[in-house]
Amino acid sequence: MNKRVYGLICISSRMANWNADFTGFPKTTSEGDIFGSDKALKYPMKKSWDNAGDKVLYIKSMKLSDGKKGEVSIVPKSLKERYEQIFNVENLKEEKDGKKVLTNLFEAKDVKNFGATFAEEGNNISITGAVQIGQGFNIYGDAEADEQKILSPFRDGSEKANKKGDNEEAKNSTLGSKIVTKEAHYCYPFVINPLAYKEFVELGVTKGYTEKDYEEFKEAAISSATAFATNSKVGCENELSVFIKTDSTLYLPNLDRYVKFIKGEEKNTFELNFKEVMDGLEGRIESVKIYYNTLTINVKANFEGAKYYNIFSKKEV
Repeated sequence: MNKRVYGLICISSRMANWNADFTGFPKTTSEGDIFGSDKALKYPMKKSWDNAGDKVLYIKSMKLSDGKKGEVSIVPKSLKERYEQIFNVENLKEEKDGKKVLTNLFEAKDVKNFGATFAEEGNNISITGAVQIGQGFNIYGDAEADEQKILSPFRDGSEKANKKGDNEEAKNSTLGSKIVTKEAHYCYPFVINPLAYKEFVELGVTKGYTEKDYEEFKEAAISSATAFATNSKVGCENELSVFIKTDSTLYLPNLDRYVKFIKGEEKNTFELNFKEVMDGLEGRIESVKIYYNTLTINVKANFEGAKYYNIFSKKEV
């Protein structure tokens, strides 16, 4: 692949929590603006690739571990153990061929896209990813968090609770909480630079970032959040993805700052104000493709030449 790609990935969150901080509330800046980290977006992508049977290195996987007194616990695998698992390596410490390790790393779908910091004994490797994703700021001004109390079907069975005897507090079911945003719309900018792997191509450890790699990233950018239906993410869906393919020497700014969200009664509207950014660049822009949820949003662009697709069927509209 010898083209750069600039774009957007927009995620809607309805009665869900797209990216919580350590308090359980949606992540916010010091000024109170709600946002989602790039990790929150990358994780569903990695899960979609992992579920499809592709090699994914940087994702949590578990193992059984023997503890004290014969107890068995479930713990996450280390990076070394995950590498050994997906590449069928007996012991990474005994691998002295750095080229082979690099070649293996580029076979992992997440590394091929997002890069890696692989700091293991004898193999300290850093790869800057061809795909760079920014922070996804919520562009809906009235978004706010809502905390819901949840009644557990079980009483508190801890020793501390049992010491309270037969009082009402000990008998009652424990309470939990679920924190959601009633409605939020996260907008992530991204850029793909296939030339990021030029040095590694020269080393012979990869063929570089290919059109096939791009198409697989594109599919994940269109559908992975919708497919990732955990308890807190079940209301989160891909609602808009934009892909602007340019020549390899064209540089564009992050596009999220040129998007305006308008709340509507039946459908919301995304205004894509890219005209000033793209003026005079017609000969250097190969294509503009926009995928969106035609059921819930309208897209208004102040530029011409884009092709529009249904985000579910992938058919042109």
